[in-house]
Amino acid sequence: MELHVVHQSPDVNVQNRTAVVGVLYQIGRPDPFLSMLNASISSVIDKKGAEVNLGVINPNDIQSESPSYYRYMGSLATPPCTEGVIWTVNTKVKTVSRSQINLLREAVLFYAEENARPLQARNNRDIILYFSRF
Repeated sequence: MELHVVHQSPDVNVQNRTAVVGVLYQIGRPDPFLSMLNASISSVIDKKGAEVNLGVINPNDIQSESPSYYRYMGSLATPPCTEGVIWTVNTKVKTVSRSQINLLREAVLFYAEENARPLQARNNRDIILYFSRF
């Protein structure tokens, strides 16, 4: 599973206004960040296209603790697939429980087939691996 946290600058004059942080998951222990969102995820089950205001989420709650990450210029993963997006993908794979996966599947059941973009060509873009010194 992959979590995308999308950030957008309110300044329309900024080039590359959108940034996405990607977090990769594998089955294992429950993820504390996703556990915080259980009520919100449950509230959209059976409500195709519904949006739920989660209020302010502190990105530090994701707790990636990753000493390294990939960065590249890409596009949004969902329509309209806008280009010029700054992607940051943590190299550390986190864990998510089967029950958390099942809850997410219930929430996206109606449009799950529309929720996977085909693999895109690299288009000679640079993918840079950054390492923390700490």
